[in-house]
Amino acid sequence: MSDPTLLLVFIAAAITALATGLGALPLLAIRSITPRSLAMGNALAAGLMLAATFQLVLEGFELSQPRTLLGLLLGLLGIWLAKRWLDGRSDVSIADTKGADALKIMLIMGVMTAHSAAEGVGVGVAYGGGRELGDFITIAIALHNVPEGLAIALVMVPRGASVGKAAWWSILSSVPQPLLAVPAFLFVLSFAPLLPVGLGLAAGAMLWMIFSELLPEASAEVDPSHVGVIVTLAFTLMMALTLILG
Repeated sequence: MSDPTLLLVFIAAAITALATGLGALPLLAIRSITPRSLAMGNALAAGLMLAATFQLVLEGFELSQPRTLLGLLLGLLGIWLAKRWLDGRSDVSIADTKGADALKIMLIMGVMTAHSAAEGVGVGVAYGGGRELGDFITIAIALHNVPEGLAIALVMVPRGASVGKAAWWSILSSVPQPLLAVPAFLFVLSFAPLLPVGLGLAAGAMLWMIFSELLPEASAEVDPSHVGVIVTLAFTLMMALTLILG
C-alpha cells in the first residue's frame, strides 16, 4: 500500500464530509410536521448526539484525560457564550427559518461544526500514522457522519428547512474536516496534542445542546418516559454502529 499523499488526505476527508449529507435522506419520507413529530425528532437527535459525545470522550481519554476535560469545559463555555449572544438577535434567518427556530439551527450547526473540526484533525493525524490507519479512520468517520447528518436534519426539517437544504447544511458543518485534515497530516506532531482538547470541546458543546435544548423541548410535547425510550434506542443503535466498526 502506497504512502498517503496530501491529495489523498484531502479527498478522504472530503468524502467524510459528503457522507454527512446522506443523513438527511430518510426525512424525504416525512409527510407533515406536527408538534409531536418535532418532539420525537428532538429526542432521536439527542440520542444520536449523546452516543457521539460518549465516543468523543472515550477517544479523548485514550489520548489525554486532562486535555479532554479541559476541552469539555471550553466547549461548555463556548456554546453558552454563543447562546447568550444569539439570544439578543431576533432577526436571524437560516435555511428558510427565522427567529427562535433559526437560533436553534445555528446552535446545532455550531456544535456539529466543532465536532467536525475534531474529526478532521483525527483524519490527518491518523494518516500521519500510515495509509492503513488513515483509510480505516476515514471509513469509520464517514459511516458515523451519516447518523450525525440525520441528527442535524432532525432539527432543521421539522422547523421548516427543506430536506435538500438540510443535506447541504449538514455537509457544510463538515467542511472543517478536509480543511483541517491536510495541515494535521503535515504537522502531526503539532496537532496531535490538540486532538483531545478538540474532542472534549465538541463533547462539551453537544452535552449542553442535548440537555438544555433538545430534551426539554421534546419532553414538553411527548411523555418523558417515551422520550427516554427514543433516546435510549437511538443511543444504543449509534453505539452498535461503533461496535461494528471497531
